[in-house]
Amino acid sequence: MALGGYLTAGRKVRLVRELEELRAVAAAAQDVVLRPLPARLAGIELAGGHLSASRGAAVGGDLYEALATPYGVRVIIGDVRGHGLPAIGTVAAVLGSFREAAHEEPRLSGVLRRLDRALERHLRARADGECPLDSHVDEEFVTVLLLEVGRDGEVTALNCGHPWPYRLREQPVGPALARQTAPGEVLPPLGLFPLPAELPTAHWGSLETGDTLVLHTDGAEDARDAQGTFFPLRRALSEAAGAGPLVPAAVVAGVRAALLRHTGGRLADDVALLALRYDHCPLSGPSALTRPAADAHRA
Repeated sequence: MALGGYLTAGRKVRLVRELEELRAVAAAAQDVVLRPLPARLAGIELAGGHLSASRGAAVGGDLYEALATPYGVRVIIGDVRGHGLPAIGTVAAVLGSFREAAHEEPRLSGVLRRLDRALERHLRARADGECPLDSHVDEEFVTVLLLEVGRDGEVTALNCGHPWPYRLREQPVGPALARQTAPGEVLPPLGLFPLPAELPTAHWGSLETGDTLVLHTDGAEDARDAQGTFFPLRRALSEAAGAGPLVPAAVVAGVRAALLRHTGGRLADDVALLALRYDHCPLSGPSALTRPAADAHRA
């Protein structure tokens, strides 16, 4: 009896250690796929956050990235159909393509076409059995919003089936004003249809100092409480921003906390948030990035 109990206890300890090691490896892999954002890029203060619907996962089907490029700060946010391991593979393929194309393509339309081709190759490989993550490859698609913020604050956008961001503006008195932008045509999500010959690029004009764009995935607006009430994202943004200067990290943290309160921590879909505050004070040299330039330009 004593020997049997000793062996059982030893087996449990080994299983716990193996589980901890697997979790550490998974966390490291997730940090590579959806790596932490720098706090500042070329005159833009930014912060991002993610909530996964998959229990125990830090990354699901949502994706985002921001890069300082020769053409301005380029940003992507997207949402892969579904979540879990199959979605993470697609996230890695799309982000890998963006991290290269953002630096190499002079036009935002060129970046989008590179993403489309990368997604097509990835889905074809899965269909051929090279990446047999699930059996729904023919139903896979990705919503994508691409933004480019020029050095003068001018914003250019391309949208493939993704929610438009909110624009927060500081007010002399009271909380910031939150308005959802809807400035252009929306293409179908990537993976459903071929891209058209002409892409409808939207031009928003220039951001003013202090203006903050909040990008999000539809999991934020579609989240419900136990009574089925949708999450009031616009109100949550204003409350999280508060009065005075906008702080992207505080906005993201406030909305995340409000989402968890509203849903009781039970999310039906992944949620990603990305806040960018334009302060018109670009830094110069390598110190403009909080992570090393080699890492920021690494594919």
